[in-house]
Amino acid sequence: MKKAVFYVTVLLACSSCMNRQGNTQVVNMRCEYLYAPIGIDTSTPRLTWELDNQMETNVEQKAFQIGIASSRQALETGKADVWQSSPIASGRSFWEYDGGKPLVSHTKYYWQVTVWDNKQGKVTSRIDSFEMGKLHLADWKARWITDRQDKEREASPLFRKTFEVKKDVVSARAYVTAGGYFELFMNGKRVGENFLDPAYTHFDKRILYLTHDVTRLLEKGENALAAVLGNGWYNMQSRAVWDFEKARWRNRPSLLCELRLTYQDGTTDIIASDDTWKTAEGPYTYNCLYSGDKYDARLEAEGWTLAGFNDSAWSEAIITASPTAVLQAQQMPAIQVVEEIKPTLLRSFDNRIYVFDMGENISGVCKLAVTGERGTHFTLRHGELLKADGRLEQGNINVYYHPAKPGEYFQTDMFTLKGSGQTEEFTPQFTYHGFRYVEVECDRPVVLTADNLTGLLLHTNVEQVGQFRCSNELLNKIWEATNRSYKTNLHGIPTDCPQREKNGWTADAHVAIDLALLNFDGITVYEKWMRDMIDNQREDGVIAGIVPSSGWGYGDWPGPVWDAVLFIIPNALYNYYGDTRSIEQLYPTMMKYLEYLKGMEKEGGLLDFGIGDWLSYHAQTPTDYTSTAFYYLDNRLMARFAKLLGRDATGYEKKAEALKRLLNEKFFHAENATYANGTQTAQALALYLGIVPPDKEQAVADKLYQVVADNGFFLDFGLLGSKTVLPMLSRYGYDEAAYRMATQTEAPSWGYWVKTLGYTTLAETWTLSPEFRDASLNHVFMGSISAWFYNVLAGINYDPQQPGFGHVVISPHFIPDLEWVEASYKSVRGLIKSAWKRGENGSVTLTVTIPAGCTATVLADKEYHIGSGIHSFCL
Repeated sequence: MKKAVFYVTVLLACSSCMNRQGNTQVVNMRCEYLYAPIGIDTSTPRLTWELDNQMETNVEQKAFQIGIASSRQALETGKADVWQSSPIASGRSFWEYDGGKPLVSHTKYYWQVTVWDNKQGKVTSRIDSFEMGKLHLADWKARWITDRQDKEREASPLFRKTFEVKKDVVSARAYVTAGGYFELFMNGKRVGENFLDPAYTHFDKRILYLTHDVTRLLEKGENALAAVLGNGWYNMQSRAVWDFEKARWRNRPSLLCELRLTYQDGTTDIIASDDTWKTAEGPYTYNCLYSGDKYDARLEAEGWTLAGFNDSAWSEAIITASPTAVLQAQQMPAIQVVEEIKPTLLRSFDNRIYVFDMGENISGVCKLAVTGERGTHFTLRHGELLKADGRLEQGNINVYYHPAKPGEYFQTDMFTLKGSGQTEEFTPQFTYHGFRYVEVECDRPVVLTADNLTGLLLHTNVEQVGQFRCSNELLNKIWEATNRSYKTNLHGIPTDCPQREKNGWTADAHVAIDLALLNFDGITVYEKWMRDMIDNQREDGVIAGIVPSSGWGYGDWPGPVWDAVLFIIPNALYNYYGDTRSIEQLYPTMMKYLEYLKGMEKEGGLLDFGIGDWLSYHAQTPTDYTSTAFYYLDNRLMARFAKLLGRDATGYEKKAEALKRLLNEKFFHAENATYANGTQTAQALALYLGIVPPDKEQAVADKLYQVVADNGFFLDFGLLGSKTVLPMLSRYGYDEAAYRMATQTEAPSWGYWVKTLGYTTLAETWTLSPEFRDASLNHVFMGSISAWFYNVLAGINYDPQQPGFGHVVISPHFIPDLEWVEASYKSVRGLIKSAWKRGENGSVTLTVTIPAGCTATVLADKEYHIGSGIHSFCL
């Protein structure tokens, strides 16, 4: 039986009459979704902005006009000498450069937008800027350099170059990348705050470069530019099951660096990497993403990053072939230290071994600050669990690691003191770990306190755009755990876990895409990863289950459910941002992939290979059902994409309809409203994908409810069920059932992880084996419950017919056991809020905030149509 969606009596419905006079402002101006970026290399940059007017309701943008100039002064005097658009009648706050003068490499541009609204009339923004990097490969004057060592050489190469500055510099840009990772220095100072650059790609096909403003680091007279390189994914030193040590691109780390100086007199100089640079080895004796960093401070060459250093004993660098076909700007937030975390507990063992508890599961490294005599050796081991005796347990995460070299240890950093008599600090530069506990061992007795160790939380520094709180603290903790799991699994690509794998598993990411985009501004990260998909595809059309991949993970496993990432993530980017660029770039890859699937069909379209509801608790949903269902989704989305791009969608529409018929003929048992074998996942997936005949939807949902109720309102699903079961229960009137599942604290449940076991991140499996050898404790792929908090409890939803939140759908579900819910989402159009609270008499007050320039439909006791501003409803 269908249950009522709303549980309150409507007492009064009234839209707020806030209509005070205020000023419309243009805010959050961005180019390529970045604030005043430097070093972008697209010839058609996208410009976005938001309208801000919190004092008035129903503010609408009627038109806009873009001006781009070569100087700030030109715009200030009304001269847009690069491009001036005509007024464009549109409510969109998005424009893509498509005319005027071609943009020029190394050039800074200034832009301004004028908006006409229905309240104030004409509003002009402040002047913002963006700066081009290298638009063409021929723009590079630098050469790739390396040393004379083989890829098996463990010590990291150092490089340096001295040069003289005789004139006044107004601008200095370092364009730099590496085969591997680089750490760059100018006159002894570290350049930038980034770690683990450049981001992971298929290095033989594409390497990303960074642009750094180093103007303030230059000095009149002699200067020094220096770098140390790490291996990263480019030169994997240790062995694991994914064969990265056999990667086709694997080689000794190499450097490409070009410093461009612009002087006050308008002239320029270029200091470029070539065979005049000097190279040596130093204290970085070993580094590996899976193992860790080894640093021997006794090998430091004091002052090697400074101009006055004597490098006469160093060798000349050698010019080497470019490792890649494409050099592209890294146009996304970098991996950075986002937070410093002090240990909450410390336990010592025999004055040589100390175990630090960081209080939460994080990704990153630790900064060790210690004193001691020369040669004192510290070992830092990282893990998520402790043994019964309080020592570190790595058994749940080291199962895929197969050390082959002497001295290789999983998630272990090593530091040897030079014995300076002062405090010496060690921060690993070329690795990161997933851990809560750190076991520090010294080769001699030592006294350590919590002050000696600091955890550095490292991840791609995406902006948090979503917030959620409610009256149930368990749900708040689950939301926090999903957020922490997501952030600690974002390192240039979305990963499955930050310790044992660090791989870009495709289904992990697409199942988590809604929690990702509702909580974080991730478009640039996912656009980059979608380009990795293009580079990953083989000639036969197949893609790997992990992306990037050096060759592992292709074939009929994982299969269509995983490969649907090609369609699901570009579709999500369009829904959340209203942007089709990823769809445009990926369209040929999608076409090729669908041709590959066509060749794999059985029985008129059935696909019977791959994996489906991965890591289900007990119930197993048939693979041929899940694989064919996602084949249907691929074609349905492809038809949508074809229409968006002005292409013929007929073939994809017909294929989608044929697959829907096939699914219903083969898997739908109408007599008992059951799909496949009637698991929670099977029922919910059919509803979620829109496979069910309209007149049977409620019956299928009722059956889903019955299956859940018969299981004591406990979940019994894996990856796909974690995405679909809760929202489908809520969509069809079973809010209380969904809420009971969400708030269980016995296994299997999210509450079991967070409350009963005290995890601060989400585990890989619903329960762990007694031997702790089967799962990490930091996976995000079961975290889609976070999206349910926003979409259902708070009711914040995009309108697929008007993507990019130009129109917002607010449809909160007033769960009886909740006293209040509040959520906010900073969309590409501005801040959206939904908050509701119960009164003493059982009434509910709902308050909604809609950004200027947007409209919304509120579904509560009835349907309301509102404009921007703050609106209150008493229900």
